[in-house]
Amino acid sequence: MGRGRVELNRIEKKINRHVTFSKRRSGLLKKAHEISVLCDADVGLIVFSPKGKLYEYATGACMGRILERYERHSYEESQLTATNIESPVSWTVEYAKLKARLENLQTSQRHYMGEDLNTLCLKELQNLEHQLAASLKRIRTRENQLMNKSIAELKKKDKALQDENTLLLKKIKEEKELSQKLQQEQNHDIISSSVPQLLSSGEHGEVEGQSQSSNAVIPPWMINHLHESNRRG
Repeated sequence: MGRGRVELNRIEKKINRHVTFSKRRSGLLKKAHEISVLCDADVGLIVFSPKGKLYEYATGACMGRILERYERHSYEESQLTATNIESPVSWTVEYAKLKARLENLQTSQRHYMGEDLNTLCLKELQNLEHQLAASLKRIRTRENQLMNKSIAELKKKDKALQDENTLLLKKIKEEKELSQKLQQEQNHDIISSSVPQLLSSGEHGEVEGQSQSSNAVIPPWMINHLHESNRRG
């Protein structure tokens, strides 16, 4: 025979009521965990004991995210069922929701700043620590990316400066060689223009006098060069 329907009533004995609460609470938390794992569902369970003690279970240990999702879903449902003419009551409800959400965000911000931590339990403090560690890890990763990018740009600029310096040194060397070449050509032109004058003076019998006067002006190497050119002629 099947089990008959049991009528649920408040347990009068305090001890029996406390034992039943402990057993049913454990089973309820277990069932919430099972449906979360088996069905990949987001579950948020909140239970207050008769003495006001809180028991909770949240998927991923993030009750705030589930409550925020519930508020958003409730708001969307209310928007779909609301009439086109908005009453002052709807504005009051919306204001209350936004105010509560703002207070939650401000509380979370104070917690992230290390303030008002006395109201948090050990589990909440551990969750806050994990969130801050993850945020710090992302910050350091971004910082390393920017530093590596800056170093790469500096290396690129340094290489460009080195290439420009090498090009300038090459131009200076080419200009110096060109200047030396022009100087040599000018010296050669001076020597070539002096040879006919000395040869003409030798034909009129004034070679000796010109040689004596030229020795005081023309360097010895030039005189030897002129004599050599004269003998060849």
